[in-house]
Amino acid sequence: MTQSEKISKYEEIVPQIQALVSGVKYGISSLANFVAAVHRNMNFFWTGFYVVDGDYLLLGPFQGDPACLSIHKSKGVCGTAYTKEQTIVVEDVDKFPGHIACSSLSKSEIAVPVFSKSGIITAVLDIDSDSLATFDDIDKKYLEKAVAYLQEYESFI
Repeated sequence: MTQSEKISKYEEIVPQIQALVSGVKYGISSLANFVAAVHRNMNFFWTGFYVVDGDYLLLGPFQGDPACLSIHKSKGVCGTAYTKEQTIVVEDVDKFPGHIACSSLSKSEIAVPVFSKSGIITAVLDIDSDSLATFDDIDKKYLEKAVAYLQEYESFI
């Protein structure tokens, strides 16, 4: 996919996500629809959320192969996104120190923290690709914009 095609797809997806999650009382439903919209339109290998519960990130709604059920907040790409409070883009997961291999087919990854209005991280969006260097600043920009629509939820547990 070219950069302009990627931008075009995200320009379509982000308003869809806003419509799917705005005003929805049950946060898990919003996460599920978010994942479905991104996964279907972008054709990623794995798309899902890990929700914050104490010291762990627990598997939430996802699409793709079965995944790790829980990740300590300080471990792996998702834990790094949580502890650094920023999006982490990994071109080659085999070169990321402490990468948690839920699937040996995963080659690159992006993890985007989800902040509530009060500024706490409530979840981490995790997307894997079965190709190297799939994610870049375009993905970062649009996925951060999309997860901002989930700010109304103080918790997903």
